[in-house]
Amino acid sequence: MPEQKTGPDQRQQVRVPIELKVDYKKLNSFFADYTKNISKGGTFIKTKKPLAIGTRFLFKLTVPHREAPFELLGEVVWSKGDGDEPGMGIRFIYNSDAQRADFEGVVEKLMADSLGPELTEKLLKKPLGS
Repeated sequence: MPEQKTGPDQRQQVRVPIELKVDYKKLNSFFADYTKNISKGGTFIKTKKPLAIGTRFLFKLTVPHREAPFELLGEVVWSKGDGDEPGMGIRFIYNSDAQRADFEGVVEKLMADSLGPELTEKLLKKPLGS
């Protein structure tokens, strides 16, 4: 089994600087923060109150041109509470292959809209939609 990479400089998939609104609940409080970047495997959420490493939580990601927010389970794999950009690195936990495929398609579209299809295909090392 391959060693799991964690931390901002050890990610396995290309992240793109895309800001999306993310809503989640911690105990009885609701939070609305923003992603700093996103990939098919995870995201970085900017927040001054990061959750503890290992915390699993359900969050809603507001995606442009999509009626309802995308609901995903995430796990905090690293966090930093100070410095210029406090926040937490989140690994997505998919509940099915269908959910994974659906969300990966959403991320690819966000990447193509942000970077253009040619650069996105180069970064993903495959044609879009395959």
